[in-house]
Formats: sequence, structure tokens, C-alpha cells
Amino acid sequence: RDRQRWRRLGGSLPACIEIDGHEIYGVQFHPEVSHTEHGEHILQRFAVEICKGEGTWSLEQLARETIEDIRREVGDGKVLCGLSGGVDSTVAAALIAKAIGPQLVCVCVDNGLMRHNEVAGVEKIFNSEFPDVELRVVNAQEAFLSELAGVTDPETKRKIIGRVFIEVFERESNKITGVTHLAQGTLYPDVIESVSVRGPSSVIKSHHNVGGLPELLPFKLLEPLRMLFKDEVRALGAILGVPHDFIRRHPFPGPGLAIRILGDITEERLRIVRESDRIFMEMLHEHGIYDDIWQAFAVLLPVKTVGVMGDARTYEFVVALRAVTSRDGMTADRSDIPMEILGKISNRIIGEVRGVNRVTYDLTSKPPATIEWE
Repeated sequence: RDRQRWRRLGGSLPACIEIDGHEIYGVQFHPEVSHTEHGEHILQRFAVEICKGEGTWSLEQLARETIEDIRREVGDGKVLCGLSGGVDSTVAAALIAKAIGPQLVCVCVDNGLMRHNEVAGVEKIFNSEFPDVELRVVNAQEAFLSELAGVTDPETKRKIIGRVFIEVFERESNKITGVTHLAQGTLYPDVIESVSVRGPSSVIKSHHNVGGLPELLPFKLLEPLRMLFKDEVRALGAILGVPHDFIRRHPFPGPGLAIRILGDITEERLRIVRESDRIFMEMLHEHGIYDDIWQAFAVLLPVKTVGVMGDARTYEFVVALRAVTSRDGMTADRSDIPMEILGKISNRIIGEVRGVNRVTYDLTSKPPATIEWE
């Protein structure tokens, strides 16, 4: 009512407020995102000058305290950790392994929605870095793909993947005695975008490992990275000894390629987006720009276009390429990949991936778009 009255009087909304005598302050923007000019300075002044914070927090301290917290929380129990091969789940596993060692059992669920040679890479890296921790690979491709058949709505896809994910873990946990906790690599942006945290906020999208899961589980949920951003997770991984090349891998969503295929998910469409993504990554590495990009991937669009290959008319799919620069994933700008390199990537995809005759490049920032297309 106050806002409506203020507008009727011809005033504009204030950018910030202070309530005299109550030490209450508010802002009408997001000082925490990298797009906000002087945002860090605003937060620093609030924390240090107004709240008198001492600024003694560090990732090293967080690692020590979290390791002790995990030991107390788990006790003599066992932790079942979902290992996707991505940075988040690997750093979470490394942190838990430091705390409880052989009490951790990692499970890599091959859901049929992973990138090229993802499962083999997970086994190789994990067995070399965490030899004292058991790794189990579960082939659940049929379970996921059969449930996703004919589903086109992105939120429904995410919810199905979350449900089947839990079902698979429940079955696997029944084969292991003494499991008391399920660990996941949930990050703070996942939480912010999925559920209302610490007061009213808009839900942007659901994440496969966020929101509602504890009620479905026969064990407690353990999310040691839940309050961290991606850049902090990478730094924590370095502290824990996770190899640098692995830490620098681009983020990969929990629902995998399911949300990089707009529309129905089939094995043929998975092949197209997987091969296109592989070529994209190979070319970024070849031209030495992979590490300059926060996240890059290929998206398969649910449309076909007319083309000409050789002397024949084609009617094939369109692949969109997405590459962004960011610090924490909360905001992002397009990555200005040189047009010459984009042209080479396009030529390779069209020439090598059967079923594609057109490649586009996504120029949209976040906001207004999200980084992923679904």
C-alpha cells in the first residue's frame, strides 16, 4: 500500500533505506552480484563498519570446521555420496573423505544423460585420487530414459530426474549396511534458485537435488557445500588437493543433457547433443580459450531447418552454442568467442554430427536469461 501511495504522489522508489534509531537498512537492488557496480564495497561497509564484523572467515577455516562437523554428524555411520563427475560433487566427496575416509561410499549413477565418456572419466579420476573410498557405478540409463520418454516440460524433467535419482540411491543403499546419510554437491545458487531461503524470494527453477528431498529419504541429507558459490568451491577443491585440471572443468547441471535437449528426449537426440558438445569442448581446448570461459555447452533445439549438403536438400536439427563468462553463476555475460573460431566449430559440428545442418550462437546475458536453456 505504501508503494502504491508513493507512486500516486509521483515519487520513485528509493534505491536504499535506513530506519532511524533501529539500525535497519535495506536496498532495492542486488549488491551481491558481479553486475552491481561497487556491490562488494557496499557489502564490506555494511559488514565491517556497520555490523563491526572482524573479517576473520577463510576457506581454510571453513574446511577444518566442516570436516569436524561431518565427523560429529556421521559418527559411526556411513555416507552415500552421489558422484556425477562434476566439480561440485567431487569437492563434496573430497571434503567428506577427509573427514571419515572409508565410511564414505560414492555412487556414480550412469543415467544416460552424461557427457561424452563421462563415466569412464569419473572412474579413472576418482580411483586415482580417492583410493580408500569405495566407488560404485550403477547403470540406470533405462530407468531414467523410460521415465523421461515423451516429457517436454523442463520442470517436469527436473522433478522426474530428482525422483528417479532418489529411487536409485534407495535401492543402492539397501545393498550397503550402515548407511545413515546421503551427500550431495548442492551449492548456494542452487538453493537460491530453487527454494525461498531466509525470507520471501522468487523461485526461478527447481534443481534435481534441492527442495523436498529429505522427506523422501530413509537417511539424512548431507550438503557440505550448500552455502558456497562456485568460485569458492573451486578454491576449496584446491585446498583439498583436487587436481587443478579437474577443478577448472566447466559446470555441468545435475539433470545433465536432459535440459540441453529442448523437447522430447530420445537416444538419437542425446547422440546429437553429446557429439556436438564434445566437438565444442575440443575446439575450445585446441584454441586455448577453455579456461577463459565460465561455462560452455551445446543445446539441441526442437526445430528443423532446410539446408543444402552437397547437391542434396536437407531438413535437419539446429544446434545452439552457449558460452558465458561469470564469477559465481548468479549473473553472466556472453563470452565473445572470435567469429573465426565459432565458424570452425560450426563447420565441424555440421560436418561430423549426423542430423545437424545449422548452428547458432546464444548472445543473451543472465539476466534476463538463465545460463542453461531449461
